[in-house]
Amino acid sequence: MRQIINNWLKNSHLSKLKFFSATVLRENCFLCAASRIKNHGLCEACLKDLPWLPANSCTKCSLSSGGQVCGSCLSTPPYFDATHAVFLYNYPIDALIQRYKYGDTVSLSHTFGQLMSEKICLVNSQENIDLMIPMPMHPTRLKQRGFNQALEIAKVTNQALNKNNKTKLDYKSVKRQTLTPPQASLPLKKRVKNIKGAFMVNADFSGKRIAIVDDVMTTGASLNELAKTLKQAGATHVECWVIARTLPH
Repeated sequence: MRQIINNWLKNSHLSKLKFFSATVLRENCFLCAASRIKNHGLCEACLKDLPWLPANSCTKCSLSSGGQVCGSCLSTPPYFDATHAVFLYNYPIDALIQRYKYGDTVSLSHTFGQLMSEKICLVNSQENIDLMIPMPMHPTRLKQRGFNQALEIAKVTNQALNKNNKTKLDYKSVKRQTLTPPQASLPLKKRVKNIKGAFMVNADFSGKRIAIVDDVMTTGASLNELAKTLKQAGATHVECWVIARTLPH
């Protein structure tokens, strides 16, 4: 698997061709080129080898805790009420997400969005959600990258889930009002201070149940700050829907 992923990451033109074949022509797995793929472009063998999040993770933060709320969430409850992650942020998911965000492979949003929707259906969480809000980016950062990775994942997820429910995708009511250093560039202890007051809401969310969509949850500082802002705007329930969860080292 590692060699397959490495080859895929190194061959940009080949990876895009395989992905087009897998997701548009529905022919082959975009990682190994095997046939009989799922609608997210991956075969059963590649799917099986991915670092899926263990079922016994904390229901609030998705860290391992024997399937119950972990001690950290009990002692210092986060503002969000639940977290649903698809994978651990381990190889090869970490490499795929990096390629998605920085390697001109926006088409991976289809794979991530489909996998996210399958996870949410599995935990039966979508029925109680009114709004799906992607993690907002500051306009300057958005201009630099060219797209909001969370929004693209949320679009695919929302489309897949709305076959069964009417959850609304809202990417205009919350703005990132301060341009802060990227969270990944900071020590863990500084991330909470860095993100404080970064979001602004221009809507009334009274009584709303909201799911925040993002690609990776590391410390949860950004997600927690956004959840806090949403609850201050009236939201009664906030969940985090992420592709991957980083475990503490």
